[in-house]
Amino acid sequence: MVNEPLSGSLRIADQAAGAEASGRAEPEYQFVIIGAGVCGMYQLYRLLEMGVKVTVLELNGDVGGTWFRNRYPGCRFDSESFTYGYSFSPELLKEWNWSERFAARPETLRYLNHVADKFNLREHIQFNTKVVGATWDEDHLQWRVRTEDGREITTRFLMTAMGMLSVPTSPRLPGLETFQGRALHTFDWPEDLNVSGKRVAVIGTGSTGVQVISTIADQVEQLTVFQLDPNWCAPLHNGPIGAEEMAQIKDSYDEIFRRCFESPNGFIHRPDRRHTTDVTREERLARWEELYNSPGFGIWLGNFRDTLMDEAANAELTEFIAGKIRERVKDPVVAEKLIPKDHGFGTKRVPLETRYYEAYNRSNVELVDLNETPIREVTPTGIRIGDGENTRDIDVDIIVFGTGFDAVTGAFDRIDFVGENGVRLRDKWAAGPDTAFGVQTTAFPNLLMLVGPQSGSVGANFPRAIEDIVNWMTPFVSYLLEHDIVRVAVTPEAEQAWLDHVAEVNDKVLMSKAKSWFTGFNRNIARDDKPRMLVYTGGAVRYRRLVAEEAANGYPSFTMTPAPQRVP
Repeated sequence: MVNEPLSGSLRIADQAAGAEASGRAEPEYQFVIIGAGVCGMYQLYRLLEMGVKVTVLELNGDVGGTWFRNRYPGCRFDSESFTYGYSFSPELLKEWNWSERFAARPETLRYLNHVADKFNLREHIQFNTKVVGATWDEDHLQWRVRTEDGREITTRFLMTAMGMLSVPTSPRLPGLETFQGRALHTFDWPEDLNVSGKRVAVIGTGSTGVQVISTIADQVEQLTVFQLDPNWCAPLHNGPIGAEEMAQIKDSYDEIFRRCFESPNGFIHRPDRRHTTDVTREERLARWEELYNSPGFGIWLGNFRDTLMDEAANAELTEFIAGKIRERVKDPVVAEKLIPKDHGFGTKRVPLETRYYEAYNRSNVELVDLNETPIREVTPTGIRIGDGENTRDIDVDIIVFGTGFDAVTGAFDRIDFVGENGVRLRDKWAAGPDTAFGVQTTAFPNLLMLVGPQSGSVGANFPRAIEDIVNWMTPFVSYLLEHDIVRVAVTPEAEQAWLDHVAEVNDKVLMSKAKSWFTGFNRNIARDDKPRMLVYTGGAVRYRRLVAEEAANGYPSFTMTPAPQRVP
């Protein structure tokens, strides 16, 4: 809805004249984007196409976001490479060649650097710029963005494109400060760290832990894995992409992206139309064998349609996967420790692995179950576990924390966003985020979230999902500029309606009942275990339809205030 013009507001379409007429300072930029990762780069590209005044504030020293920062061994896609790249430029698709089905981090970073160079994005990005706060200025209808180096940057509209998994968390271990070796989170892995011949402890067996363990097991002298909660993993089945196959992929991009577009999560894998009960047990097992031995997320996302929604169907699939672990791990005691008991397969995000389970067959790899023998303390030379007569010291040179992130909202919490009447975003979201479409939250006008909680991008094949939101957001902000809108705010009714919808669709999937970063669970953060609605599980197809309807109806969920007509 469009309100009457606010008295004294600024007219974006005629900035200088409007500022002179109102006597108020014009913002330095029309748009500021926080983050130059996959999403921020694409939104920048689209805004530059519009010819607006825009800058990107990036914490790191170059583009790439998570692919710039994560340097740990084994870091790579779990999306097929040819489904991860941008789809907006036919020329880009034609000229780039992927070397692996699931590209490793260095290749992905080269790709993003190529994109930045090709479209001249870097000149619009301020690198090594940490945003520490942003305050809404109601008098001047602009955001005042503060950086760590003491600058203040003003903008009419502030866009957030911070990484969903960009705020690492580590356990609070007594004695860690006394450790004489190197202790680090996977997110902070230095480029000069070589683990060959070292005694290494890896704490945590989530996605990053699994990748690190798989990669370094045959490089280190001794690897001790400290596991609290095992995860269900599935084989990656990576392989090279030769010239002939790459040519076929280029000829098939329209079909590849169509498949991604029609799938619920933006991956090339789509759920089977059949339920598990539509076929015999023998047919189910044959299908699961086929999926388990195929590349990528097929065993998770290309399965029978009820395996992630029906407990009985999920239990049967879970037992199949458990059987695979028992086949691959020689020691039956170790195998049982690697099989999760608190959730079914696929109810948390599934790490894809390469010979992860086989790592535990090596003589230099030991699994420590922290449920049986918890960490007592860190010593100057390693880690002490157990109590009393069961106390044991494990000497290590390096401690690696693969202990996850303050997912989705963590990147927002570390910036002091202050909205209307002094409301702080971290306070508003203390018990869980509330948004409309994942793009805006009440009390924070002109704050537009590109990678926000409850949006279509969280938990999906990221580039496909961020292209969806940027392709919606760009016409939205174009509408604002064309109608001289200087203030846009989502209505409380729209926010509540979206929360109700998210709760309804999330309740239908088993994922909403598991303790994972999808539901805001993190032992390393001091907060209760109450589930938080961080993700939207309604699927990309439904999400696109809902936001398209919002646009077609003239954006009724938003209150828009135009600039006043300037008096001649």
